[in-house]
Amino acid sequence: MIELDWPMISAVLLLLVGMWAAAATFNALYPFRQTALLFPSMFWSWFVIGLPGQLVLFQMVVAGILIWMGALGYAVGWVGVVLLVFSWLGTVLILSRTRSSGQVVDAALAEAHVTRSGPSVPMWRVLLSAPLRGWSVEKIRNIPFRRIAGHTVKLDVYRDKTDRTNRPVFMYVHGGGWVMGDKREQGLPLLHHMARAGWLCFSVNYRLSPGVALPDQLADVKAGLVWIREHAVDYGGDPSFVAVSGGSAGGNLAALVALTENDPRYQPGFEDADTSVQIVAPVYGIYDVTDRMGVQTARFVSMLMEPLVIKAFLDDEPEKFAEMSPLDRVHLDAPPFVIAQGDRDSLAPVVEARAFVERLEGTSQERVIYMEFPGAQHIFDLSYSYQSAQMIEGVLAVLNDEYERSRDSSNPGS
Repeated sequence: MIELDWPMISAVLLLLVGMWAAAATFNALYPFRQTALLFPSMFWSWFVIGLPGQLVLFQMVVAGILIWMGALGYAVGWVGVVLLVFSWLGTVLILSRTRSSGQVVDAALAEAHVTRSGPSVPMWRVLLSAPLRGWSVEKIRNIPFRRIAGHTVKLDVYRDKTDRTNRPVFMYVHGGGWVMGDKREQGLPLLHHMARAGWLCFSVNYRLSPGVALPDQLADVKAGLVWIREHAVDYGGDPSFVAVSGGSAGGNLAALVALTENDPRYQPGFEDADTSVQIVAPVYGIYDVTDRMGVQTARFVSMLMEPLVIKAFLDDEPEKFAEMSPLDRVHLDAPPFVIAQGDRDSLAPVVEARAFVERLEGTSQERVIYMEFPGAQHIFDLSYSYQSAQMIEGVLAVLNDEYERSRDSSNPGS
């Protein structure tokens, strides 16, 4: 019988743990943007940035067990420890960045003269991370709102379990590069928290490319908005105030909904319906589908937008791309915007978000509130973290403030 050398095995395992930890921390600080590594790098960095303390604690426990087994009796074990220490020093840098998220929100709110309002995200949710709905929020699933071209497009409803009426309405549009994704998967921490804060929340689906091409997705989202306005009262909502939000491609669609309000070109079959919204809250949205700044990932236009999403060549039909770029649709009468963005975003470059904000600020008559989160990756709100909790509380505060403003303006004598 072969006798296993457990100290040697534990030393090799400690080396592997150190290598994995060091690589994970480096990737979180400097994510890869090459096409082949884009998505693995993005998800890995999101995981590390969102759970830095939990990961270090787990690594310490594993390292402690391996050291107890005799890992430090070999040089490779000591190399593993050194790598872990360097990884933990990098984690300190990650934590210092994420801890500034609260200051980012406070500064943005102060500049807009908005105070934090509504419930805070409990610390236990941040530590647990999972986007659990909780007993106080009910979900009504798979309500059809549009039948078109053999597709039944559906939405979900979230609301707290009280009998309150006249709740302000919040509509969320999922991301996924216009080609994937579902209402069940994204924006859940934001949806759940908004519902707990007394908002009536809807998460809408839309048809996906390559089965359809933009602006068909936009038309679906607008149809969802019309349905919500018509049926919000049935679920305890106030149809006179609708906020729209979305992440990534959903942020693109949310911004386009706001910037093309009541435009019959994007409302086939319901040209005269009211598709205006009172405020928009895109999260790491795509604001330019042309990559005019050269900051997108390689072949973003040639592999995604041209053959799958817009189904046209940018050089031949640039107007189609401009129509679907919020950066080109900004106008004087745009509604208020509150925009959240991470500065380490691999898929929605922060440069484009800054350009969109600058154009809005220079054109729109309404206020524009921008929150840029240091170290935040794409999909940083997919689960609870300190960063996503701060973003959620900041967006809620702005939306609450805008709703109160609308009520005051509609009741000037009150």
